[in-house]
Order: sequence, then C-alpha cells, then structure tokens
Amino acid sequence: MRTVTLIAKPGCHLCDDARAVIEKVAAETGAAVEERDITQDAALYDRYWEQIPVVLVDGEQHTFWRVDERRLRGALTAG
Repeated sequence: MRTVTLIAKPGCHLCDDARAVIEKVAAETGAAVEERDITQDAALYDRYWEQIPVVLVDGEQHTFWRVDERRLRGALTAG
C-alpha cells in the first residue's frame, strides 16, 4: 500500500486545499494518508518551514505548496 504524508500546520489554507486533494485521490487509489504537524516536530520545521504544505509519497517529497490531483494520482498508481 502506498502512503501519502501531508506535512502541514494549523490555520494554513493551502494545507486545507492540499488535504482535500489528498483525501480524494487516496480514496480512489486505496493509499493510506497520514498527517504531520510541522509545529510539533523541530526536524520537520527545520527542513520544510518555507514549503508548507509538503506532500510525501512513501516518504519521498512529491510536491509542496499546491497539490496537482492528476500528478498525485499518477504517482500513486505508477508501478
């Protein structure tokens, strides 16, 4: 099973937009979804604070700021 991780922070409208796309595509593809709060993890904050929201697919950075639904679906269905 593929895993999509959203690295986000509270009150972030781009994070809300990303979450909606991720939830839709994950439901279609059967991917697991997890979310990490950048304000609760110093290492994530140091690495990604300028790029929030950040999307990882199976632990590898897929995108940041805006999530393209078609591109995410392609990443999750690629062999």
